[in-house]
Amino acid sequence: METTLRGVGVSHGVAIGEVRHMGTAVLEPPAKQIPAGEAEREQGRARQAVEAVAADLIARGNLAGGEAQAVLEAQAMMAQDPELIADVERRIAVGSSAERGVYDAFASYRELLAGAGDYLAGRVADLDDVRNRIVARLLGVPMPGVPDSDEPYVLVARDLAPADTALLDPSLVLGFVTEEGGPTSHSAILARALGVPAVVALAGATELSEGASVAVDGSTGEVFVEPGAERRAQLEQVAAERRAVLGSATGPGATSDGHKVPLLANVGGPADVAAAVEAGAEGVGLFRTEFLFLDDSKQAPSREKQVEAYRQVFEAFPEGRVVVRVLDAGADKPLDFLTPADEPNPALGVRGLRSLLDHPEVLRTQLAALSDAAEGLPVYLEVMAPMVADRTDAKAFADACREAGLRAKFGAMVEIPSAALRARSILQEVEFLSLGTNDLAQYTFAADRQVGAVSRLQDPWHPALLDLVALAAESAGAEGKSCGVCGEAASDPLLACVLTGLGVTSLSMGAASIPYVRSALAQHTLAQCERAAAAARATDSAAEAREAAQAVLTGEAQR
Repeated sequence: METTLRGVGVSHGVAIGEVRHMGTAVLEPPAKQIPAGEAEREQGRARQAVEAVAADLIARGNLAGGEAQAVLEAQAMMAQDPELIADVERRIAVGSSAERGVYDAFASYRELLAGAGDYLAGRVADLDDVRNRIVARLLGVPMPGVPDSDEPYVLVARDLAPADTALLDPSLVLGFVTEEGGPTSHSAILARALGVPAVVALAGATELSEGASVAVDGSTGEVFVEPGAERRAQLEQVAAERRAVLGSATGPGATSDGHKVPLLANVGGPADVAAAVEAGAEGVGLFRTEFLFLDDSKQAPSREKQVEAYRQVFEAFPEGRVVVRVLDAGADKPLDFLTPADEPNPALGVRGLRSLLDHPEVLRTQLAALSDAAEGLPVYLEVMAPMVADRTDAKAFADACREAGLRAKFGAMVEIPSAALRARSILQEVEFLSLGTNDLAQYTFAADRQVGAVSRLQDPWHPALLDLVALAAESAGAEGKSCGVCGEAASDPLLACVLTGLGVTSLSMGAASIPYVRSALAQHTLAQCERAAAAARATDSAAEAREAAQAVLTGEAQR
């Protein structure tokens, strides 16, 4: 009998297939004591396993590129954490085997993270994955992960480790469903990059029977268990209609009455450029530069290395707009040479621009490298700072750009509510704003973007968040300056129409979402988008806001 479950749709499309579960976690190794004479050998085994796992994570990242590369390199750094390794060796020295020493050391660190507040607690899944990989290597057993299958399937898991998600084969994995995670979790972001339909935060997902037939709608968040023939036909028709509409919309982003809304791509490095160009991106709205800095947590990359990487992206968009975010280190992206090691709450500490202002030589080198990379190219370069809180921050960044001789527009990201509330003041110092809706939601609602339990408050449809977007956009309009959105909110076609109605001037997203957003905008006028935005803001919840906007746009389209 058909049943319907509902989670959070995070990647568009429909997938129909049989359930395959992720492998189970590594079993706890036995707590046996080793002779004192074997301690050195066991410590060597542990170090070799750690280095092998770190190397494997980095290799997987190199293969995947982009967002996945940055995530996996951060995991490799976690595996090689000097304090963790020292703890492992101490445990082995008093009689633990290598695998037991690793297991217990990670368990201790896990407790610290779990009790350190939501932001760090959200990293527990990544830590568990690193532990499992090291222990599996020491035990000589296969690493649990994506199941082996010759037939396409729908992957179901409690959560997906970045190392597994990064290398999913879209020809075999039709879609995936997770019990945990949120709309801006690593799994969700990587699913959109892969173009795989996905639903997260689905209660009871892991209780689905192996081999059960399911239909996953990554747009609505619905999962139909044992769908009947009528449901299958309905979903297949919906998928066909979506494909037809996608194919009919081409060219630059614009509403049906010609109001231009440039559609840009979020990229994590040169590896993401091909997909962005193929999707028809009009430029880059968010060039995350962290991927370069995660290669070596001990020191910043050289100016020459940065120039080479930046230039590859600039050359892909001749005469196009490329918006570069300077290094956003801290919180879940710590760097030994930049990030304080003893912050009680890194998400609210020295992160982003704050780190760079504390280490001006790192900022100077990056700005100089960006200037060198753009030299002689017709690219329209714009450079923005992350985590700008007020006008003082904006001025400090603009001054640094000018001192570096950078020929570009200087901008500020709006990720902190104070920046939205005081946007007009900030715009006295910079030339554009870019709304990072992922972090703006996180800080507005005090809801960690990696924690599925608070996913209700991570929803970019929440009217409070829409109010902040509107405030920033209105301020930019009053100053005659631009205000784009580069957070994951821009990848939702319906929400893209609402953002346009709020006054947002450009939208940047993962390449796979661009055709969907282009198609949605092309079906509505600017006035219709404005009416949908007003209807959404007049509600009191994210669900009501979406329904109100949908009703307006559907009604307008039928007239």
